[in-house]
Amino acid sequence: MKRSEVNKALRELEAKIEECKFKLPPFCSFTPEQWQTLGHEYDEIRDCMLGWDITDYGRGNYEKEGMALITIRNGNRLMADKYPKVYAEKLLFVKDGQYSLNHFHWFKTEDIINRGGGNILIRVYNSLPDEEIDYESDVTVHCDGRTYTVPAGTQVKLTPGESIHIQQRMYHDFSVEPGTGDVLLGEVSQCNDDNNDNRFNPPAGRFPEIEEDEAPYRLLCNEYPPAKD
Repeated sequence: MKRSEVNKALRELEAKIEECKFKLPPFCSFTPEQWQTLGHEYDEIRDCMLGWDITDYGRGNYEKEGMALITIRNGNRLMADKYPKVYAEKLLFVKDGQYSLNHFHWFKTEDIINRGGGNILIRVYNSLPDEEIDYESDVTVHCDGRTYTVPAGTQVKLTPGESIHIQQRMYHDFSVEPGTGDVLLGEVSQCNDDNNDNRFNPPAGRFPEIEEDEAPYRLLCNEYPPAKD
């Protein structure tokens, strides 16, 4: 992605968060210049990859296949002595016409909540013992206290305020119900690890390679400089 595309996507997410009247913690507004001056008191943000995040899945077409996110809180399973949190919280932004690729998580379970905007469609499949997609078996779905089963590949629709529980190894993807408008999602989960806990099917990347065509508006969660001593 070009840095100009990243900056545009971050501003769109920021505007949607403001529209939905969701308030962010102070570190979300740190500028790239501020990050150059910050010391070890902000190591949790660096080590747990809090903050702004963009993915185009390595496909180079963010407007069609991509997502903008922000991680508000998180633990770190690899540094559990230092960061004992066992939970995470994110916001995710899916635009009308945009698709977020099919994947599952080995470790993380999560609730995906429609925080505002249009309607989100989440397609669900079980996985097979070899981790491929199970196109045959019914899927048990948990939505806001209701448990029911749906055929493999069903798109579960969440209107604003509704949520779904995604279990470990349950394949899922995201798209907006056409014509209903961009959607701000919440995610409440176990610790998030985007370096090691995503199985995309078919395989895809997670963090984009960025072509620097303008200055960054915000640093992404994988771009922080080392702490200033």
